Amino acid sequence: MPDIVAIAGAGLIGRAWAIVFARAGCPVRLWDASTEALTGAVDLMRGNLEDMAAQGLIEAVDPVANRVTPVSTLAEALDGATWMQECIAEQVEPKAALFIEADRWAEPDAILASSSSAIAASRFTEDLPGRLRCLVVHPVNPPYLVPLVELCPAPWTDAAVLQRARQTMEAVGMVPVTVNKEVEGFVLNRLQGALLTEAMRLVADGVISAEDLDKTVKDGLGLRWSFMGPFETIDLNAPGGVADYCARYGPFYERLQEQQAAHRPYDTALVARIEAERRASLPERGLGDRAVWRDRRLMALLNHKRAATDQHGS
Repeated sequence: MPDIVAIAGAGLIGRAWAIVFARAGCPVRLWDASTEALTGAVDLMRGNLEDMAAQGLIEAVDPVANRVTPVSTLAEALDGATWMQECIAEQVEPKAALFIEADRWAEPDAILASSSSAIAASRFTEDLPGRLRCLVVHPVNPPYLVPLVELCPAPWTDAAVLQRARQTMEAVGMVPVTVNKEVEGFVLNRLQGALLTEAMRLVADGVISAEDLDKTVKDGLGLRWSFMGPFETIDLNAPGGVADYCARYGPFYERLQEQQAAHRPYDTALVARIEAERRASLPERGLGDRAVWRDRRLMALLNHKRAATDQHGS
């Protein structure tokens, strides 16, 4: 467990990471280059924490919120910290500049982690003297409700650092997976992208509406995927397991691959069509409230999964 955690960036992901670490009992120092973003960060977090307390996911708001201290400089955030979580813009140059500063100010044994969604660690840490302690630790939004986190080392990341990162994530209640080599988008976004690309294709071709496509996932595939992955799913979908499933359905999926292989851009007309469907269902002014609804549904699902795991096993 880190003695002190430095969070660089007080936006949505930075605040969410602060909750993850503070909930686990870690003192957190929260820094942002924007004074405005930093000023309101703890109050925004308190709103999230109140919802979590109402769902029984934390015992009380104040003990968690009081572990988070906004600070005015990155150096102050890093003083004594053994973990830094970078949560700034998804751009190479700002990340590289921040990691130069972090590598200069951080304690010698501190791990420097990035929340990057798609940018590999090698693109912004290669020239650092302390590059061996750097990696991407990619969360799912919001990480205090969705526990999966991808550990994505650069080619030069020390194996001991990767192991410490995994232990740290487990200690703060996350579910780490290791991405063994750098690949654009890591794993989660590549899987999400594959599904999204086919969803766009099916809507573009008039096979299904955007609304019914969403129903297909949330009331179909998503129910199983909330507690099983795709390999376990097919393992249970044929009497003889994975090999039996692939023998039965492999040729069908191979034919689908040929149909799905052609690149098809997200053209303006298609995006406008899906946007129109979504706004008819949910006006833009309601997006914020719906995001709160999403988070509360996730909280309820977490409670259910915990209870179900206790009763039935994982």
